[in-house]
Amino acid sequence: MKTKTTLAIFSLMSLLSFGAASAKDMNATTTVGNQTAASHHEEEAPTYLKAVRLINLPNGDCAFEYGKLETKVHMPATSFFAQTKVDAYEKVAHPAPRMQYVVTLKGKLQFKVSNGDTFIIEPGTILVAEDVKGKGHTWDLLDGDKWDRLYIPIPAGADDHFIADKK
Repeated sequence: MKTKTTLAIFSLMSLLSFGAASAKDMNATTTVGNQTAASHHEEEAPTYLKAVRLINLPNGDCAFEYGKLETKVHMPATSFFAQTKVDAYEKVAHPAPRMQYVVTLKGKLQFKVSNGDTFIIEPGTILVAEDVKGKGHTWDLLDGDKWDRLYIPIPAGADDHFIADKK
């Protein structure tokens, strides 16, 4: 029994080593004879997630802009938290407590900014909340009575990676 266990562990370690070595070599160059060939994958066209960004205007009002976030881009984050409950302060106009991404997992909401303009947030659209001063925004649930979401704070000074739609 001990020999089988040892053999199984050895086999697993060999596979892991081979896999790591293979992954490392995927972008390596190979020399065959006098020719050097680069082993690489074709570049994929970027893909995006739909996003809406809340911003502050110089007069303290809140506005929004439509845009997108590129996928496969690493964004700095040190923590995140989930919430399902709706707190009382969220039912009245309020600024975002910090710059953050809000990822809706369940729920459909209509957000309203200072001038009365509205937009919809639902799963598949990331909210980039950057209206940390002034009058802020309000929102109402459109479907059901539950909003499941993740809050991912954006570190101070970090790029939000938001790409605004062309107007």
